[in-house]
Amino acid sequence: MIDVGKLYCGGVSSGDGLRYGEAPSGREEGIPHRAAVSAAERRPIVVWNVTKRCNLRCVHCYTDSDGRPAPGELSTEEGKRLVDDLADFRVPSLLFSGGEPLLRPDLPELLDHAAGRGIRTVISTNGTLIDADAARMLKDRGVTYVGISLDGMEETNDRFRGSAGAFRRAMKGFDACRAAGVRTGLRLTLTRRNAGDLDGIFDFLEQEDIRRVCFYHLVPSGRGGLMMGEDLSHAGTRRAMDTILARTADFHLRGMPYNVLTVDNHADGVYIYLKLKERGDPDAERVRSLLAWNGGGAHSSGVGIADVDFVGNVHPDQFWQD
Repeated sequence: MIDVGKLYCGGVSSGDGLRYGEAPSGREEGIPHRAAVSAAERRPIVVWNVTKRCNLRCVHCYTDSDGRPAPGELSTEEGKRLVDDLADFRVPSLLFSGGEPLLRPDLPELLDHAAGRGIRTVISTNGTLIDADAARMLKDRGVTYVGISLDGMEETNDRFRGSAGAFRRAMKGFDACRAAGVRTGLRLTLTRRNAGDLDGIFDFLEQEDIRRVCFYHLVPSGRGGLMMGEDLSHAGTRRAMDTILARTADFHLRGMPYNVLTVDNHADGVYIYLKLKERGDPDAERVRSLLAWNGGGAHSSGVGIADVDFVGNVHPDQFWQD
């Protein structure tokens, strides 16, 4: 992940210790702020794909999920043993993903077990199944963050999801989490189909007071492998980055603490550094030193992050399951 607010605007966020070796001056409730000794000595944040089953069929799904669970998915007891192993290894966080994790009947039990072992838990979801009861369940079990995927404004998102009304159902998920006091954020995968929606997405973040957004670059994995022609060109990626930088800077100048990140392209960090350097900004060398601490992404897959798939196999990250 590249923290745009920190690198481009000099802000702080809850992930500074993990990404850049700095404990931020601020503090968000329930989120640890420990600086890592070195990037190479970190324990990985772990993504666990708890089920392949999903109620949607998104065109870019990296796990090619559908309405059926994968053969041999970990049982409840096997899942608890996995959580115990991760707790013993002292991972900083466990991200429950899918498919759609809320379709796993024993999710509350697994979250309870993780909380009992002192693991910080987060959820990655399409948001369409989160009602008031589900949001309270997540809150009661100590989930500290829910990342809800939207891939553009309403019409664009629903085409991505293959389901009319998916955007509005996800919005109800945001509202339910907000009412229950669960911290939420938006996740979007950049493609040619939705790059034109970027300004609309930033307006939407402000309108809905959604304080965290992760812009993923398309990874050609799973069904996403069929979207190679949909990936942004280099010029298109630069235009998207320029929009992200400009809108993040606008938030910062107006004193709005929005956490804006990009994911799956370490060149974004270099792009920010060069932008600052070209305009003679003295912050350029600070950014270069932060990127150097993290090894320019050398300590990312398999070090800063890892993945456990549906049946318990371990991978360097969630997009690399072959």
